[in-house]
Amino acid sequence: MTYFQAIILGLTQGLAEFLPVSSSGHLALLQYFFGISSENVLPFTVLMHLGTLLSVFIIYWRDIKDLIIELFATIKDLFTGKGLRINANPTRRLGFMIIVATIPTAVIGLLFEDYFEKLYLSLTGIAAGLIFTGLILLVAEHSGKGRKSIMEMKFRNAVFVGIMQGIAICPGVSRSGSTLFGSLMSGLERRLAVKYAFLISIPSILGSVILEAPDAFGSGMDGSLIGPVIVGVVVSALSGIFAIKAMIRVVSSKHLTGFSLYVWILAAVLLAYVLIAG
Repeated sequence: MTYFQAIILGLTQGLAEFLPVSSSGHLALLQYFFGISSENVLPFTVLMHLGTLLSVFIIYWRDIKDLIIELFATIKDLFTGKGLRINANPTRRLGFMIIVATIPTAVIGLLFEDYFEKLYLSLTGIAAGLIFTGLILLVAEHSGKGRKSIMEMKFRNAVFVGIMQGIAICPGVSRSGSTLFGSLMSGLERRLAVKYAFLISIPSILGSVILEAPDAFGSGMDGSLIGPVIVGVVVSALSGIFAIKAMIRVVSSKHLTGFSLYVWILAAVLLAYVLIAG
């Protein structure tokens, strides 16, 4: 892998992880057209996930700090006989909603991992995922007019968002787009919907890193890749910060339609390529 390829892959990962255009789909396409095998790029992909995770921590560090403090407060309440006190404050309820959303995501990922991996080899499958992403973004744009605060959010809403995040394991389906769709269709206020969508990415990304790390680093990593990997991870983190800030503005101003058009155009180009290439 060259430095140029690492920069392009890192930039794509950072932007597409948080912009609703599917990072998995874009990375699969770049690997296909760069001629990079999945085995060779797997360590890089795992580390790039950590780069995008760093982006979330930088943007939402106050919320994450408060969630960690509240976690210890919850443990204290349990040991002192007060119970979970889920509705003690907005931060605690947010923490429980993140946990609830993570459960269906994990179940879907574990049950259908092998099936989803096969789709990464199919340009038609990626195109189908992009078309689906465009549709849900369009629906969310015109239907997501909620005003719910985190204290008004129901557990069934969190389960729905978690299911949508699980579906996004399919290449071409945007994780941020799916979770935003789930959050907006659940009636969450738009800025809260963005924050919730990105905060629930933390356990999801960490889980994928833990599952993929043994295969990625079991036989070590080629020393020649260390430089490009470092550059790619830094680029993914920086571009991720930009993408998160952009999404906060875009969702708040109700401008998701442009992303629908983009993924549909990309899907059409892919399908045309498949037909022409035979």
